[in-house]
Amino acid sequence: MKKMEQTSKRILFFDGVCHLCNGLVDFTLPKFQPGKIYFAPLQGPTAEKMLPPQDLSLDYVVYVRDGAIYRRSKAIAYLLQDIGGFYKLPSIMLRILPSFISDLFYELIAKFRYRLFGKDEVCRIPTAEEKKYFLD
Repeated sequence: MKKMEQTSKRILFFDGVCHLCNGLVDFTLPKFQPGKIYFAPLQGPTAEKMLPPQDLSLDYVVYVRDGAIYRRSKAIAYLLQDIGGFYKLPSIMLRILPSFISDLFYELIAKFRYRLFGKDEVCRIPTAEEKKYFLD
């Protein structure tokens, strides 16, 4: 976890061409009210402006929360915590597990995600209704 420029926004940065990553966005979108979470592709200008260069890799999702940067399984853990309800249980489990264990599984899936789930040639374009959730 690395501190970054303080922002009150919660932002999920994702690989905009990855079907699995877009599935995570589709899963998350209906669980938040507008203004509670934002989404931005790692390939976009918001990511370039806000994240350190090493986090612009397309190998993992990044979740910015309360000015901290979470990567890989910890990003998923804190995202699930913010969703709340039933999702707090897997969040707790992911946060209790040492990162080297939870990230091992994360990285295994991430390594084969394009082959397993596919990818697009261009980043996701949000619908008119989704635009209130998306940053460039």
